[in-house]
Amino acid sequence: MRSVFYSGVDVGASTTKAVIIDQTMKVLGYSVTNSGADFKGASNTAFQDALGMAKDVLPGDCRVVSTGYGRRNVPFAQATKTEISCHAKGSFHHFSKAHTLIDIGGQDSKIIKIDRKGKRVGFKMNRKCAAGTGAFLEEIAYRLKIPIHKLNGLAEKAQREVQLGSFCTVFTATEILAKIREGVEVNDLVKGVFGSVIKRAFEMDPLEGDIVMSGGVVAHNPFFITMFEERLGQKIFVPPLPQLTGALGAALFAQEAKE
Repeated sequence: MRSVFYSGVDVGASTTKAVIIDQTMKVLGYSVTNSGADFKGASNTAFQDALGMAKDVLPGDCRVVSTGYGRRNVPFAQATKTEISCHAKGSFHHFSKAHTLIDIGGQDSKIIKIDRKGKRVGFKMNRKCAAGTGAFLEEIAYRLKIPIHKLNGLAEKAQREVQLGSFCTVFTATEILAKIREGVEVNDLVKGVFGSVIKRAFEMDPLEGDIVMSGGVVAHNPFFITMFEERLGQKIFVPPLPQLTGALGAALFAQEAKE
């Protein structure tokens, strides 16, 4: 008799993530791929890539739960769960205590309050504007003609943080170009952009108690955490695979359903 495994597929507007775990909740395989315009294709690619990492696990061995913006576009999933529930589940798996989760993704950001039993007791989401999300960083990188993976290194080298007055992505890009003409260093501008994203998170909801951060922005920009800790005045906890928090939560729901 073959073993049963559990998978979570998180279909976001920017990227699709898949995680496969065993009965002990150990992560066996995972994958991140661009969502593009074909959510079904992206979910299948992410799932197959995760299976490739897991080895010896066949598609039929997995119970699958989907989540995220495009969760209803995963034809091989047996169930769906909201992204808020899955992010809370995945975060509490790593930090089993009351905390506030800040997830900054490609197209939205969310703040989720979790109690000491792992129950979600409140949340706020930013869906209406790209400011404060990964899309904001992508647009700024495009305007500056800088590969997005180099933003973190530039921010680390900054001598100061340039204060940006605009929050709208378009207006901020225009403001940055004006500052370049004034001779402001690119490193300082990038750190200012990071600071703008952090400020937006502070404005979304009061940040109380222990803070956990997840999402693609955190995964690819560790200096972002350093800046956030300095502004908050306390340590921030980060999961081992911060971009996969929602997918892990979905996999954990798949395990619960099986049991």
